[in-house]
This record gives sequence, C-alpha cells and structure tokens, in this order.
Amino acid sequence: MNEKPAIGAAVPRLTSLSHGGGCGCKIAPGVLSALLARSTPLTAAFPNLLVGTETADDAAVYKLNDEQAIVATTDFFMPIVDDPYDFGRIAATNALSDVYAMGGKPILALALVGMPINVLPHDVIAQVLRGGEDVCAAAGIPVAGGHSIDSVEPIYGLAALGVVHPQRVKRNASARAGDVLVLGKPLGVGVLSAALKKELLDAAGYEAMVAAATQLNKPGATLAELPGVHAMTDVTGFGLLGHTLEIARGANLTAHVRYADLPWLPGVQKFVDQGVFTGASGRNWASYGEAVTLAPSLPESARTLLTDPQTSGGLLVACAPESVDEVLAIFRADGFDEARVIGEMREGPARVEAA
Repeated sequence: MNEKPAIGAAVPRLTSLSHGGGCGCKIAPGVLSALLARSTPLTAAFPNLLVGTETADDAAVYKLNDEQAIVATTDFFMPIVDDPYDFGRIAATNALSDVYAMGGKPILALALVGMPINVLPHDVIAQVLRGGEDVCAAAGIPVAGGHSIDSVEPIYGLAALGVVHPQRVKRNASARAGDVLVLGKPLGVGVLSAALKKELLDAAGYEAMVAAATQLNKPGATLAELPGVHAMTDVTGFGLLGHTLEIARGANLTAHVRYADLPWLPGVQKFVDQGVFTGASGRNWASYGEAVTLAPSLPESARTLLTDPQTSGGLLVACAPESVDEVLAIFRADGFDEARVIGEMREGPARVEAA
C-alpha cells in the first residue's frame, strides 16, 4: 500500500465542512420509521425478494435461484475524521458491513461521491477514493464504477453487492428465546469522534478508533454457515440499544444486555464524564427510549454510552447457547479479539432491558 501524501495546512478540516459525521448523520430511527410508514410492502408482490423494507434489516436480498441470492445495500455519510484516506476507508468498511451482516460475501462495489470541488484540493478527494478502493481490495472486490456530484458537504460511501445462499440469509428478525447475544467490536466510536472534532483525542485514541472502524466484518459470511446462528445485524448509527431493539422487535422478544460485559474503546468513559458525546445519542434515545429499561444501578452515563452512534461498528449475533464457543472462535480467528457475550434473548415484550 502506498504512503499517504501529506496534506497542506491550508486544506480545511474535513469535519469542519459537515454538520455531522459518520453514522451519526443518520436520520433518527423514530423519524425514519414515520417516513417509511406509508411504504408499500414489496415481498408479496415480488416472491423472489427475500428481504425488503418490511423489517429493519441491513440490506435487500433477492433470490436468483436455489443456490444464489443477491445482497444489495448502500451506505454513505459525511466525514467522521479529517484524514481523507481514513475517511474513505471507514466509509467503505461501513458500507460493506451490511453485506456481511446478512451473511453474504461482497462481490463488487460502486462509489458514491459528493465533494465540494471548489473547496477541497483534488488530491485530497483522490485520497478519499483511494481509501475506499484499498478497503474493497482487502475485501477481494473491485470498485467497478459509481456516481459523483459537486456537493456543499463532502460525502462518500458505496453501493455494495454480495452473494449468499438463500437458506443462509441471516436477518435481524429471527432470534429465538434463549439465544445468546455476541458483540464483535468494542463500542464508543461516536464519543471518540466527538472528542476528535473538539481536538481532544490523542494519537493513541485516534488509532484505536480508526482500527475498529476499518476492521471488515468478514466473520459474518462464516457465521451464516452455522445453523446455531439465528439472527445477525451490525451496530451502527442507532447505537447498541437501537440495533438490539430491532432484533427484539423482529422476534417479539425481550433482549437483556449486561452492561458490565460490554467492550469499550479506550478513553470513552472519560470523555462522556467530561460531557463529550454526539447529539445523535439524544436523538436516538428520544426515538426509542420508551422501549428500553435501564437498571437504576447503572452509571449516569450509561444512557449516553448505550445510544452512542457507532460508525462501522461490530456484528451483533443472536445464537443458540451451544454455538457460543464456535461463534467466538470464528470472530477471534479473524482478529476480533474483543468479541464477547453481552446478553441474551428471553420471552417477553419487544423491548431491551440493560442491567
């Protein structure tokens, strides 16, 4: 991989050009639900459409034949970091994650690019594109085309296609009572990104944040082959509580999360205690807080941390108890050393309880 060219002092910070960054840019889940409420269900009209908009799944899935289905998704956002190469890497990793979360293997991507052409030097924009291309190369796929516009704010992402066996599609709505919840990556990307924007994040914290956000969720394709893995999603802009709630609502079960068992990126708790976090945390809680119970014993910061928007976060897996060791082994064989059990699914109303 080539060395990144130096960026001159006159180049504006990427994060200064956008009103939000990363998956914190997402429309709040409550607003999104209202916008989609009038959408017409599609799977009845298109029998080969295995996964559409009826559930809060990570990608669409279309059956081609008895052995193959296409996984299709798109994801893009504004900068979460100032380094253009890292921005491209994070955005591409995040986009490909939705393919892995459905149990698929990516096959190609198309770049989605919106840049303020008269504000950013062209070599800076090229570094964003190269970051995405390098991540796709690591995933074994090409960036085979795309679309670009001259935009007020910098935007980058991918439309990604993958393949999966129709019987191995892993939805976020098929968890079962008694399933164990396993989380693949540590949490706290949103908090660290807020610290970066305030110029409070040191080099070690930045390195930890970028390392987590650029780690491809490749284990998803292998996990999909396990009969004991019942449901899967990735934790992104709605925070751990929001995406766990999607699993709970899809299965009509209660998800129990053990706060003490959650993995965190270094320095996250310190920053939250100092009042450093994103506005998306509050928007997330306002959207789904009525379906969440937080134990009184939890620290005051728990709500902010549990709603923290994750950019390119980890896979959240619901699996049978007897499959836990194999699930963890698959994660760790691919370098996800902090993957761990964080809770379980139980009979009860569709909500999340954290204690």
